[in-house]
Amino acid sequence: MERANCTLVTQFAFVRFSNSPRLQILFFSLFLLIYLSPLVGNALIVLIVTLGGHLHTPMCFFICNLSLVELWDTTITVPKMLANFLSSQGVISVPSCITQYYFFSLAATELFFLTTMAYDCYAAICRPLHYPLLLSPLTCGTLAGVCWSVGFLCPMCPSFLLTQISFCTPNQINHFFCDAIQIFHLSCTDT
Repeated sequence: MERANCTLVTQFAFVRFSNSPRLQILFFSLFLLIYLSPLVGNALIVLIVTLGGHLHTPMCFFICNLSLVELWDTTITVPKMLANFLSSQGVISVPSCITQYYFFSLAATELFFLTTMAYDCYAAICRPLHYPLLLSPLTCGTLAGVCWSVGFLCPMCPSFLLTQISFCTPNQINHFFCDAIQIFHLSCTDT
């Protein structure tokens, strides 16, 4: 694919919802409210499961970890979007964009926790007498550690590959965060 301008870029610009300052403030307020609701909800889940002694079960433990992944996921993208509503330019540097992509891709950890929760349901229904042995606190901790570790390892290779790409103008991302497809569209390297 040929590009008209092969000037290398060091930052990307996010396409705005609107250029009106009033609408920017309205969008900021609306998205801040939307952001705070899952933030508070997931923080409450973690707090209640941690403090409630009767909730120290494998399923609640995995739900708590799932809430932590959700907290992580929303905190990676939304604050930058909110900051862009208040700034005159909605820009992000290329390294910051790739870093945001990496940390956003950690949302794949959610899939591993959902798989682990499915195993928990299977063990509780199909092997009720062996359930305490199959999902002991040590086993649950090990499974959670594996889920987090694999979640951190999975996006490492694609993120490294993104650092090897050159980017040309136009440098506008038609999204509110750095998604791999949007980044690849801005590449002037053969991919």
